[in-house]
Amino acid sequence: MTSDKIKNSSVLKTFLNYGLSLALAGVFLYIAFYDVNFGEVLNLVSNASLFWIAVFIVSILLGHVVRTIRWKVIIYSIKPDAKFKHLFGALMVGYGVNTVTPKLGEITRAVLLGRWENLSRSSMFGTVIVERVIDIISLGFAVLVSAFIWRKNLYESFPWLETALYLAAIVMLSILLLIYLSIRFKEKFYGWIVKIFGKISQKFAHKLAHVFEMLTEGFSALKGTKNYLLTFLLTILLLAVYALSSYIGFFTLYMQPVTYEMGWVLMSIAAIGVVIPTPGGMGSYHTLAKSTLVLLFNFPETISVAYAFLTHIISYFLFIFIALIIFFIMNKQHDNIFKVVKADLDDL
Repeated sequence: MTSDKIKNSSVLKTFLNYGLSLALAGVFLYIAFYDVNFGEVLNLVSNASLFWIAVFIVSILLGHVVRTIRWKVIIYSIKPDAKFKHLFGALMVGYGVNTVTPKLGEITRAVLLGRWENLSRSSMFGTVIVERVIDIISLGFAVLVSAFIWRKNLYESFPWLETALYLAAIVMLSILLLIYLSIRFKEKFYGWIVKIFGKISQKFAHKLAHVFEMLTEGFSALKGTKNYLLTFLLTILLLAVYALSSYIGFFTLYMQPVTYEMGWVLMSIAAIGVVIPTPGGMGSYHTLAKSTLVLLFNFPETISVAYAFLTHIISYFLFIFIALIIFFIMNKQHDNIFKVVKADLDDL
């Protein structure tokens, strides 16, 4: 009887997670494609430049190579000789999983790298959390730069953006304070979390304490002034490459006139859509990319939707394709990694 309750609870939780995520994607897709002739969108996409699509794909992969190098720097103190193919493979499989199940890909890549490099799963998950903290901070920086570049009407076109930046700053400062406390006081801090949140739920309190424990391990891995500097420089380079991808996207549909600065602004705003928990940024990316192109750059709605549709679908299927190839290759090299990863994910 108890087993059935646990099973039903798990099924309900899974349904709610995926159902809400898909519902959110559906709402955003409706907003993005509302009152737009989809036949015209498909016509524009079908006449896209194959050369620039190929260049766009290369730029996406270049961004993930930079991200892989940054991850290697972060875990350098744990394992200096971690193989690039394992880091890149785990990263791409994670992104492939994210196209179907939002944010589960982060757990998957931590589990995979831990298995392939014989490292602690919790420490690897900690480094992934560290990466995400850096990404959120860098996203805020990118939006601030965008406000400087496109100061004439950025906040007018997106009135919610300035408030969102203030809220994000408060949240990030709170998270950084909690990270400092967790590193500074360690066991005492975990005890405080369990004591405070245990009044609501002991299970939740212990899970939250475990997350901060992993986060502490992740930040502990990033040691030395040199590694901090390299992480900072690689993060700036990563933003620059992502902006380049957005800029190249213009040429796939022959959109003119365009500048690299426009690519940076588009990348910054559209990236907020990727943070929203929809499968692979579906819908949320389309809505924000379209809004940026229409409201800031005065492109027609049809070609703006075509841009969002084309760039997203290329990235979406590229991640799935590469993830499947890497997973099957690694499955042959390692003892049935499918079952191992599933067992590890079931434990979480």
